[in-house]
Amino acid sequence: MRVSSTLRTAYILQIHKNPEQVNKFIHQLISDDQADVYVHIDKRSYEQMRNKILKNEHVKVLDQAVICEWGDISQVDTTILLLREVLASQKDYDFVCLRSGQDLLVKNGFKDVLINNHRNIYMTLRGVDKRNSGLMEINWPKIARKRYTSFHPVRVYRSMVHSLYRKGINLFPNQNEWHKGYSLFNGAQWFSIPLEVAEYMIDFIDSNPWYYQYFENTLCPDEWFFHTIIMNSHYKVDVVNDNFMYVNWGETIETRNSPLDLKEKDIKAIEESSSFFARKFDEGVDQLVIDYFVERYCFGKSHIAKKETATSNSS
Repeated sequence: MRVSSTLRTAYILQIHKNPEQVNKFIHQLISDDQADVYVHIDKRSYEQMRNKILKNEHVKVLDQAVICEWGDISQVDTTILLLREVLASQKDYDFVCLRSGQDLLVKNGFKDVLINNHRNIYMTLRGVDKRNSGLMEINWPKIARKRYTSFHPVRVYRSMVHSLYRKGINLFPNQNEWHKGYSLFNGAQWFSIPLEVAEYMIDFIDSNPWYYQYFENTLCPDEWFFHTIIMNSHYKVDVVNDNFMYVNWGETIETRNSPLDLKEKDIKAIEESSSFFARKFDEGVDQLVIDYFVERYCFGKSHIAKKETATSNSS
């Protein structure tokens, strides 16, 4: 059974700066009145930004705000808050899609994908081995769960502790309970999931307090927490290993923890990719690339409509 062409989608956004840029992304998403947007503003920016987000019946800014930091459980907390807000609305959404305030829609047709594949769960999955499982099995102090964009003693500490772990020496083991029968899975934090999967995840979290406790002092739990719930459930058969996100990762010690800012020179590569979204954009770095995509693409526009328009224009 397919959902109708009036598919309803809830986009949940984690944002912390550039409200005008965020509003352009929101405009892309609520085109044709076929989506609602739920926005969490980082607590450090909440007072400065909350009145600058687009006022629209399809946009809800959460009243509750947390300090949302890279590598920390607060990333998970933020996503849980957003999911609870969507469920509390009691609206009959088809999909819930997690994105950030520095993303943009970069291709038409994403609505068509969701309509024609209404049971699929879209998220990336990576292999789990000794190289990365230590992020979960080591108890990382708060100071180690931060992004450092230059050479820093904490980065040396992380590297040393992780290196010993891969050799079978866990200096600071995660002492929280992990239930036998569950396996760890990870991938990028961004996802698109049917509403019933969002309901399942929240029910699981509420019914299994041990699960959240296990991840509290881990490093980058947002890349493990939701993937592991889904992949240990009957929904795992519906997972498609793709989150449709174009990212240009840095390779130097300063940039490898974060996507590079996309610029006008990246437009060709982005459009030639199979991705419907890209990150990260920053109006303070390159406004032209933002305007390029905002003017051309929106959630309510399909590939078919685009082709028909092109054919009409050429006749």
